[in-house]
Amino acid sequence: MAQGQIASTSREISLTESSRFDRLFEHIELIAALLSGLFIFIGWLSSQWNHETISIAFYLLAFIIGGYAKAKEGIVDTVKNKELNVEMLMILAAIGSAVIGYWTEGAILIFIFSLSGALETYTMNKSQKEISSLLEIQPETATRIIQGKEKVIHVSLLEVGDHIIVKPGERIPADGKIIEGTTTIDESTISGESVPVTKGIRAEVFAGTININGSVIVEVMKQANETVFQKIVDLVQSAQSEKSPSQLFIERFESMYVKIVLLVVLIMMIVPHFLFDWSWNTTFYRAMILLVVASPCALVASIMPVTLSAISNGARNGILFKGGVHLEALSHVKAIAFDKTGTLTKGKPEVTDIIVRANEDDTNLLHIIASIENRSNHPLARAIVDFWKKEHNHPLLQPEKIKDIPGWGLKGWLHHREWWIGKKDFVGKENALAFENGVAIKLENDGKTVVYVKDSLGIVAAIGLQDIVRKESKHALILLKNEGIRTIMLTGDSKNTARNIAQQSNIDEYIAECLPETKVSSLKMLKDKYGVVAMVGDGVNDAPALATANIGIAMGEGSDVAMETADVVLMKNDLSRIAEAIRLSKKMNRIIKQNIIFSLTVILLLIASNFLQFLNLPLGVVGHEGSTILVILNGLRCLRG
Repeated sequence: MAQGQIASTSREISLTESSRFDRLFEHIELIAALLSGLFIFIGWLSSQWNHETISIAFYLLAFIIGGYAKAKEGIVDTVKNKELNVEMLMILAAIGSAVIGYWTEGAILIFIFSLSGALETYTMNKSQKEISSLLEIQPETATRIIQGKEKVIHVSLLEVGDHIIVKPGERIPADGKIIEGTTTIDESTISGESVPVTKGIRAEVFAGTININGSVIVEVMKQANETVFQKIVDLVQSAQSEKSPSQLFIERFESMYVKIVLLVVLIMMIVPHFLFDWSWNTTFYRAMILLVVASPCALVASIMPVTLSAISNGARNGILFKGGVHLEALSHVKAIAFDKTGTLTKGKPEVTDIIVRANEDDTNLLHIIASIENRSNHPLARAIVDFWKKEHNHPLLQPEKIKDIPGWGLKGWLHHREWWIGKKDFVGKENALAFENGVAIKLENDGKTVVYVKDSLGIVAAIGLQDIVRKESKHALILLKNEGIRTIMLTGDSKNTARNIAQQSNIDEYIAECLPETKVSSLKMLKDKYGVVAMVGDGVNDAPALATANIGIAMGEGSDVAMETADVVLMKNDLSRIAEAIRLSKKMNRIIKQNIIFSLTVILLLIASNFLQFLNLPLGVVGHEGSTILVILNGLRCLRG
């Protein structure tokens, strides 16, 4: 027992030491930069005490330790891409400074360059923090129930249909549905929503979410590599590796710009000596300053840190971008087309009106209707049954006989009476339309679906049902209008239904009676009319339209096909996140513009100051690398909010 405890303690110490080493290694660039700064200080002190050999030795150490990472990166990239880069310019400038005796200036250049590189690495790591934290919280084991016994296994061994138990405080290891128990679940890792959700039997649960206070048994619905959680991880990882058009342009520009700088520096090494009668030392010194201040370090760092920060911000708030190109384009959207069912609306009908025959007991009648409809799986029948259960506590009755007429309705016998429930043609069209002075016609004109009920005496009731607009949809559309976005609804419903839903949701335009192929043609028409158009949908039939739009936005609770086709995924069915995404895109593009204008202005000012001989090498280094650090810090602003 003691030996086991000692072994366990040894393993814990080993893991702790390994963790400390990993954390130390993460900051190796910063440590090297700080060591470089320390050696520069010692070298400067030595020079003050007239120990030139010792001073140069410490400056050399500063060069090697501070410049190693950037020199290696520059050489590897140059060999790989067969193109010179910014890192090579900086190394050449530092070596050139040392050659003409400016050891201090060259070492300071290396120090600040390595410091800005460490900061850029820190920025990249920070922007990838969300994906790292996601990977850390992904459960590795699950407790599977086999023949009533619990067994802990790795999540990769779980199969669809397995039953697992999730206890309070544990993370749910797989996507599935609760088959036993009730609990409250923190789904912030999936949806970005901090408020826990109460879930009971048949409710869906997702891998990576936290079971707060109840023990539940879950039936596994997806394998480990197909869960919503894993899709989030995959989406964010692919987004962080994909470059935006601005970033690709800057990288192409960098290669050409570096060649131009080297050519101008070579000219600067010779021409001023003859043209302005500068000494060779001064000419070479000014050429080295030009090599430093004209390098596009700040320009190169103007985009990538900002883009990664914005992608990470979106991931933290349940908005997944499949690449910087889509995030960048989102700010240019002029119009957004919405699928209706499941996007603007709840996706299932609800009872809105109940009209019964005069002198009829409406509660008793609805009890009979719900009892008969309970024997059907039709969405309208389920809506009527759900309405009864919500409004009343009485248990449903057992019909004596049921006959289902597919496409028309149900015929049922209850209390020794015959009942017809279904379409107007099923119960008698003329009588249905004449019921209660034509009330059904008004319901249909309002875009509602009407279910008619008939007994032996005639039409006894008309029930109006409608797919209800989500409350958050109205708020989201107001937010989009505030951003100057035109909103359009695409739906396969009739014009009456489309008009009614459009009025309820305050949408600007609607196109009714759309088939999947007509949605595509409608999207093409909208693109011609408005320019950059986004499409929001959640179903399989929305996939072609999502692919046709400039930017496809899928609802996270929608179909897998829609999520795979879309460019942006909202992990929670909250349309207000679209306005957030647009604001984030605008903020990112605004910061990128600020960075580019600032970095170019600094480069031009430093070049002009150098030609006018106002600038020395240390100030050139500070101005150049300082601007690089500032644009990186400015990019970090996209992590906030």
